[in-house]
Amino acid sequence: MVNFNGQIVDDQELYLNSKNRGLLYGDALFETLRVVNGKVIFWEDHYLSLMSSMRILRMEIPMSFTMEFLEEQILMVLPTAVDTTSALIRITVYRNNGGSYEPESNEVSYIIDSDILANPYYILNEDSYEVELFKDYSLSKNMLSNLKTTNRILNVVGSVYAKENGYNNCLLLNESKSIVGALNGNFFLVKDKVIKTPPAEDGCIKGIVRKKILDILNKIDTYECQEISVSPFELQQADELFITNSVVGIQPITKYRKKTYENKVAKDILGKLNAAARFN
Repeated sequence: MVNFNGQIVDDQELYLNSKNRGLLYGDALFETLRVVNGKVIFWEDHYLSLMSSMRILRMEIPMSFTMEFLEEQILMVLPTAVDTTSALIRITVYRNNGGSYEPESNEVSYIIDSDILANPYYILNEDSYEVELFKDYSLSKNMLSNLKTTNRILNVVGSVYAKENGYNNCLLLNESKSIVGALNGNFFLVKDKVIKTPPAEDGCIKGIVRKKILDILNKIDTYECQEISVSPFELQQADELFITNSVVGIQPITKYRKKTYENKVAKDILGKLNAAARFN
């Protein structure tokens, strides 16, 4: 099922048209989140992220777009299977039809759709997971790169490159040749007790799981956490590398070129992330 502006429609039904600005210009934003037992995980963070992004893109935020209203809209599209307790939700907000690069209006519409999740909480995938740098194109170091817009052609081309060359994922670079993130999430590097992740100023997505992990790390003394530029030359000296997003939580990287990695820190943090998700 799909929630299209408050109306439930079948996911096979045609409810968009050729004038859709998300289709024509990538003039749309999205948030991906989890619902477990009827509870939207990290909902306040996702909501504030969406509202902030809409303001940056000068979209008009409807008066009805309260946390309570959008949460109700999310719950309307939960899978109806009796044994389903968790779902993956995507909220897409796009500017309404009209205009070319200059829109006729800043008013918006929204789509909310769902998929069944096999596990209610994050599970560590310990299968082989190899990455490589994607160097064909780079991200810009500006605020637009921080947003989850539907204009993700670099990620699409990078994903095709990864598949063609037998990699599970690729790491993206910015114009200064620093690592920004992965094709589908944020990036963390562990060396001894220091954990690094690229700062927003380098062009990384402001992911919610990234934010929650930083919150967790800043409250404990086990590790030193740094939001700092990461050079590709640091990869082969690292103890661990991992990717984060709202779908998988934490995905350990097991191999980059001839270097292999452990996942002890990823396991430790994943337990704390699940605890935070349970009690948020």
